[in-house]
Amino acid sequence: MANISDSLNKIMELSGCVACAIVDYNNGTVLGKKGSGVNLEIAGAGNSEVVKAQLRVMKQLGIPGAIEDILITLSNQYHIIRPLTSRVGLFMYIVLEKDKANLGMSRYKASLIEADLIV
Repeated sequence: MANISDSLNKIMELSGCVACAIVDYNNGTVLGKKGSGVNLEIAGAGNSEVVKAQLRVMKQLGIPGAIEDILITLSNQYHIIRPLTSRVGLFMYIVLEKDKANLGMSRYKASLIEADLIV
């Protein structure tokens, strides 16, 4: 089992990863962060609103289940928002350089890292 710091170190090992964080989407608080190039405090707060909006829409539409991840594709980056199944209210936020990342492998490895994370 890994703590937040260990998990963030493992995320940073993903090919193309430039920054990552664990965020409480109830209030936008960043519980831990690594990397550079992105203001993770602002990104955490803003993406908390994205998660809450998606959950609200799913509820209004009567869509059962949970969010596995939310992918935001920019011209040169992928931003992955992955709510934690083991701890409702938290999500993993991962920023990858598009030209260096393997998106499928990054999503898979993020799921393994999440499974090992203890908060």
